[in-house]
Amino acid sequence: MTNRVLEKKLISIVTPCYNEVENIDELHQRIADVMETVCYNYEHIFIDNSSTDGSVNKIKGLAARDKRVKLIVNARNFGHIKSPYYGILQSRGDACILIASDLQDPPEMMLEFIKQWEAGYKTVLAVKPQSEESSIMFMLRKAYYRFISRISEVPLVQNATGAGLFDRVVVDILRSIHDSYPYFRGLLCEIGFPIALVPFKQPRRQRGITKNNFYTLYDIAMLGITNHSKLPLRLMAMSGFLLSLLSLLVALAFLIAKLAYWDSFQLGTAPMLIGIFFFGAMQTFFIGVIGEYIASIHTQVRNMPLVVEIERVNFD
Repeated sequence: MTNRVLEKKLISIVTPCYNEVENIDELHQRIADVMETVCYNYEHIFIDNSSTDGSVNKIKGLAARDKRVKLIVNARNFGHIKSPYYGILQSRGDACILIASDLQDPPEMMLEFIKQWEAGYKTVLAVKPQSEESSIMFMLRKAYYRFISRISEVPLVQNATGAGLFDRVVVDILRSIHDSYPYFRGLLCEIGFPIALVPFKQPRRQRGITKNNFYTLYDIAMLGITNHSKLPLRLMAMSGFLLSLLSLLVALAFLIAKLAYWDSFQLGTAPMLIGIFFFGAMQTFFIGVIGEYIASIHTQVRNMPLVVEIERVNFD
């Protein structure tokens, strides 16, 4: 019997959290209930982004009673991009499952993740064609995913939440990439393994408040664009050429008109002001987009660690 237990594969379950003290007990119990129905050992890794609401003490209490619960405490809040990715890299299972701690990724989906993994898929992603969140926000997300999929150099999965299962082979590849600010969903598509999709209707958050705001959503949106598409840069180059050509033609037309009708042709201030403001706006926009690419390069060149830990619990 002991040998059979030792032969079981290990699944690592990573749940990033920040100020989720109200959801931790239910999250832990629902994950435990799911894993009791499958023939795998598991470890449950909480990676806490320096919570201020008692989440760390709550998780430590669980870890004292359940040695499968492990905890990584970050020295500060390293953001919603770095921390989950770092947690995945710390997993040691034959497969790693990532789900959010806010219960908007229902833990019961893990059964379908495992089923697709057993069918041979090395990458499984949850997608939300429907959601109980704000209809305006959901439409904006869908529009962004359509846009990024069209301009990306590799096909990206639309409406992916980031939750999913990743085989050890995929995790090992991620470890070798050394990306200090990764767009995780894009990296999975760039690796190239076939991806199984698990659709679900995302429930509304029941407890706590969302940690996403305009800046965090903008950050991940721009990260997806700058990391996976050169199209904006090329559009700017082509637009700049066309606008300069148009400006030259307009200037020549005004010169010819003035020479032909020297006394009667008057160049009004309205066209001049419109032209100045239009080209000024275009230049400002182009400089802003270039700045996003430069910022992305700067982040990579600095090569800062994904996360600095302050404490670990239940890790051998």
